[in-house]
Amino acid sequence: MKALLPSLLPIATALALTATAQEFRPPATTPDGFLVPQPGRVFRFPQDHGRHDGFKIEWWYVTGHLTSEDGRPFGFQLTFFRNAGPTPIVAPASAFAHAPLHLGHFAVLDARTGRFLHQSRINREGWDASASPETLSVRNGSWRLERTPSPEGPETFTLRGGVRGEATLRLTLTALKPLVTFGSGGVSRKGADPTASSHYLTFPRLQASGTLDLAGVESKVTGSAWMDHEFSSSQLEPGQSGWDWACLQFDDGTEAMAYRMRRDNGSTDPFSTFAWIGTNSVPRHLGPDRFTWEPTGHWTSPLTGARYPNHVRLTAPDPVSGQVRVLELEPLAEAQEIADPLGGVAYWEGACRIRDPQGRILGKAYLELTGYIGSLREKFR
Repeated sequence: MKALLPSLLPIATALALTATAQEFRPPATTPDGFLVPQPGRVFRFPQDHGRHDGFKIEWWYVTGHLTSEDGRPFGFQLTFFRNAGPTPIVAPASAFAHAPLHLGHFAVLDARTGRFLHQSRINREGWDASASPETLSVRNGSWRLERTPSPEGPETFTLRGGVRGEATLRLTLTALKPLVTFGSGGVSRKGADPTASSHYLTFPRLQASGTLDLAGVESKVTGSAWMDHEFSSSQLEPGQSGWDWACLQFDDGTEAMAYRMRRDNGSTDPFSTFAWIGTNSVPRHLGPDRFTWEPTGHWTSPLTGARYPNHVRLTAPDPVSGQVRVLELEPLAEAQEIADPLGGVAYWEGACRIRDPQGRILGKAYLELTGYIGSLREKFR
C-alpha cells in the first residue's frame, strides 16, 4: 500500500466496487471497538496526513526508482506501520501501559548488480518510534518521513532511511501531481465484510532528489516516487489469503494502481480493482470483470520457499482511447523478497519496468506480492 506484515500490516490496495457511497453503510466500529472507515468523510490536511488514533492499523509507504549521476539505477522502499494493539486506547497511556506498536521496513535495490538490501525494525511508541496526529511526521529509530511545508510551493517531504551500515538514503520528495483518494465516497473496500475497508490516500508522482550512500560510496540520485497512506481497522476477511498490488508510473505522465485480493482457493475476489490516474489526478476505477491480472513468470525464494508470481501481465481498457492496453511488469531483479524475522512474515516487494507486448518500455512500477507462505488473515487480527 501500501506492504504486508504482521498484525500491523496493511497493504497498498483499494476500492469500492459493488456498492455506491449512498448504499454502503458500514458499522461505526469493529466488534473490538475500533473505528470503521465511513463514506463521505471530509479529509482535512495536514492533519489527515498524520496518525489516526481511533483506527487499529495505519501505514505510510514510499517506493521509487532512482538514478545516480553516472546512470546507475536503484529502487527503494520505506514503510512505516502503526498498530494500535488489541483494544483502543481511550486515555493517555502511562510509561508502563500498552502503547501502539510501530514496524518499519526499508529496502534498497542496486539494479545493476541485483544486490538487494533490507532491514526491519519494531518498537513501541515513545522513545524510539512515533507518529504525529497533526501532520506527516513519522519515525522509527533513525528512519523518518516528514512533511516540510512550503507556503508557496507544492507539497514537499523529506525521507531518511538505511540498512544497517550498508546503505543510507536521504531524499527530498516534491509532489508533481495532487493527492488522490481511492475508493467510493472516500472508502476503499477490501471485501464484502463492511469492516474490511480503509481510507486510502496517495501521492502518485513525487519528484525525488538526494543522496544514496552504498557501501561507503555516496552518490547524488534523482528519480520518481509513489507515496501511500492508509488507515483502517480490518483488511482481510474470512476466505481471503493475501493480495497482489502494483503502482505504475507511465512515461506519458499518467499513473495506475491495481490490486488483486486473493481468495483461499486462488481466485480473484470481487473487491479487486484497477484504477487509471489521468493527468488531472482523478482516478477511474475498474472492477475485476473489466481487467485481468495474469502471472507470466515466477521466482522461488531459497530462504522461505515461497513461489512468487513476480512477472505479471495486466490488461485493462484505456479510459481515454477505449482500447484495451496490455502491460507487462518485469522485475529489475528476481530476488526482492523481504523476509521479516521481527514480524514473522515474508513478501515480495520489487522494482519493475513496464513494457508493451512489443517490448517497448512504457514506464516504471513497484509490485507487492503477499500471502505466499500461508494466509495473512491471522496476522491482521
